[in-house]
Amino acid sequence: MSATMTEPQSPSLVAAYAECRAIAKREAKNFYYSFRVLPQHKSDAMCAIYAFMRKADDLSDDESMSLDQRRAAMAAWTADWRASRSAPTSDPVFLAVNDSQKRFGITDELLEQLVAGTTLDLQSQPEGVVLYEMDGKTLQVYESFAALHHYCYLVASVVGLVCIRIFGYTDRKAEQLAIDTGVAFQLTNILRDVKEDAERGRIYLSADQLRENAVDPSRILELANGATIQPNELALLRGFELTAQTLYLSADRLIPLLDADSRPAMLVLVRIYHRLLDRIAADPAAIFRERVSVPTSQKLSILGVGVAQSLLTRVLG
Repeated sequence: MSATMTEPQSPSLVAAYAECRAIAKREAKNFYYSFRVLPQHKSDAMCAIYAFMRKADDLSDDESMSLDQRRAAMAAWTADWRASRSAPTSDPVFLAVNDSQKRFGITDELLEQLVAGTTLDLQSQPEGVVLYEMDGKTLQVYESFAALHHYCYLVASVVGLVCIRIFGYTDRKAEQLAIDTGVAFQLTNILRDVKEDAERGRIYLSADQLRENAVDPSRILELANGATIQPNELALLRGFELTAQTLYLSADRLIPLLDADSRPAMLVLVRIYHRLLDRIAADPAAIFRERVSVPTSQKLSILGVGVAQSLLTRVLG
């Protein structure tokens, strides 16, 4: 699949893409660095898809509303989006997403899967999740790494499949590599967010791997509350980190399969996320003390390399 070039846009569509770009610039953090080295028409589409995902995530995670209220809000938003496919809409995100779908061959099915992934956390017991009771608190834990992998597919790999349609590719091998890269990104997110997720009653370190390392799910919550980490718990984190490290090899194989004008963007994104994983690997216990991140100076350095490669591609292109 190869991305199409841009065509003249109506003023309303120009404004819609500008609104999506403002959302991405404000919220996207790691992703927006990669958007900046794409050609304009691809960058616009990435901003549109990001704004769509951001709205879905915000509705799902808005703790100012009850769970039932969030479910109702998500259902109403999803219904409005589905209606916008075949009827006029004033929603700028829907306008931009609909246009991006047409330009880059992004199917409704992929976006439906993306929404399905977002709504998993609104379910009382998602598929593959087991419940643990601890001091009156319910902990959700994925029963196996296979179940966790399916979760990663829905919330991250689907995003990867959408992205490569915008980036452009011709070799179908790129699709599986994008799926694997999405899982690598999500495992990185899971490790970074262990403390925050545990406090919300969610543990994404799968139950089978907890058992293999003799770690009770309740210990994750205790670690989040300041308990001293033990060697078997460090081994658990190392196992997830090593799995992610292996999956990042798929990203290295994916990049050459993308359109030349998109490779620098993917390279920027992979390097930032991989750098985040490396920072976690250097001190796994830190994830229970703070939200580990890549310093802005390092992100800008990675972006600088991406910009240089992007400019070179356009000059030689």
